[in-house]
Amino acid sequence: MSSLSPKLKAARRLRRKRHIRRSLFGLPSRPRLSIYKSVAHMYAQIIDDERGATLCAASTLDKDVKGALKGSGNKIAAEAVGKLLAERAKSAGVSKVVFDRNGFRYHGRVKALADGARAAGLEF
Repeated sequence: MSSLSPKLKAARRLRRKRHIRRSLFGLPSRPRLSIYKSVAHMYAQIIDDERGATLCAASTLDKDVKGALKGSGNKIAAEAVGKLLAERAKSAGVSKVVFDRNGFRYHGRVKALADGARAAGLEF
């Protein structure tokens, strides 16, 4: 259990996010896969930063994922979101992406989403 206040924890994550985003940029040939996790849900989208356009997105709120799962804030749900996003990316013509973990540590649900996307054929 962390003894940090929620505001300090969020500020640290945003600082990490800014540091990571300095080096990541989504191009049309290799767009950026950006994730966000809340306590209850997981969100992911593939973004072409050159155009400023979202190519495809998936979350635990999608009907395809929501109906098949018991909970939405766990690793199983995150993996399902990763697989759904990879399927939508393939249909949008995207096979390679740059992974933007958005300041979150690469473990748990973030790792499960990445593994699900890789398993469905997306290259990082």
